[in-house]
Amino acid sequence: MPTSLRSAKRSAALIPGGPALAVACLLLLGAGVAGCDSGSKKAAQSPPARISEKQVVRQIATAANVRPGDFPPATGATLQQLANTTSPGLQLGLASASLTPGRSRIAFGLIDPKGQFVYAPSVVYIAASPGVRARGPFPAPLDSMLVAPPFRSRNAAADPATTAAVYATHVPLGDPGHYAMLVITRGPSGLLGSTAQVDVAARSPIPQVGAVAPAVATDTAASVGGNVAKLTTRIPADDMNKVSFSSVVGKRPVVLLFSTPALCQSRVCGPVTDVALSLERQYGGKVTFIHQEVYRDNQVKLGLRPPLQAFHLQTEPWLFTVDRHGRIAARLEGAFGVNEFRQAIEAALGR
Repeated sequence: MPTSLRSAKRSAALIPGGPALAVACLLLLGAGVAGCDSGSKKAAQSPPARISEKQVVRQIATAANVRPGDFPPATGATLQQLANTTSPGLQLGLASASLTPGRSRIAFGLIDPKGQFVYAPSVVYIAASPGVRARGPFPAPLDSMLVAPPFRSRNAAADPATTAAVYATHVPLGDPGHYAMLVITRGPSGLLGSTAQVDVAARSPIPQVGAVAPAVATDTAASVGGNVAKLTTRIPADDMNKVSFSSVVGKRPVVLLFSTPALCQSRVCGPVTDVALSLERQYGGKVTFIHQEVYRDNQVKLGLRPPLQAFHLQTEPWLFTVDRHGRIAARLEGAFGVNEFRQAIEAALGR
């Protein structure tokens, strides 16, 4: 039976009202797709089969190299016609909720009926509706979130397969509205299709690339009176809070990561913070790394910290890299691996 686009549902939704951050519906083992798609409950509740880190690394390496020629061409075909060339079986969850017209980054995860992540070559097609000619295929290489053992926190799950990698691509989006999205994955038994609806807003208050970054003060050991428990939820504590963002922005390149390893609703804050810490060793002499927690005093009931409000953030985690002139060089939402993180740093360095 071919994949039906009629079942495409909104896979990323912001929860209105209240101070708490909304989940960007990340597909992560352990979190499954709960809250993303009502049909995913069975997969979310069934514990996934455990696989070794070596197996995960091999799968990621294969899925990191995507050849569009291995997938159906979109020339003249509607999204539904492309979906008809595939079989169903995978759940798709988006890690991107803030989309505006133009070329936009879409990150996502794939999970099988047993609740296990699927790491295989994948591409994305997009159209205004299932019956409209599709655009694509857009390669969506996997980006690893695994770091060397010395940089792994206890916040991240013990099984590396739980937060091992994320798919990401860039697609052209037109006028504001709803768009149908099809992901085709090349599995051992053939092509598998999965669908989602993406919502494009006319504009977003979140600072875009090229904008001047808000010169907001971030928390440091001094600002919390030396109480590390109020400064970071990472275990062990990270060191990316020596200086305030306001004291260095416009003077040197900065990496500004908004994440809360212990309180993260998407469960990827721990891994992306670990990635930041690992890259700090390589770039720390050229770029200032700042990790900003999400909730006041690390208590959800106290609401969001002022820096998140200044950046108009409603989901987590987020990464902004800022060049020495104080302008945003790159931004990443939801989930991002080592390669995209490194590219964001290089953008801030002007490379």
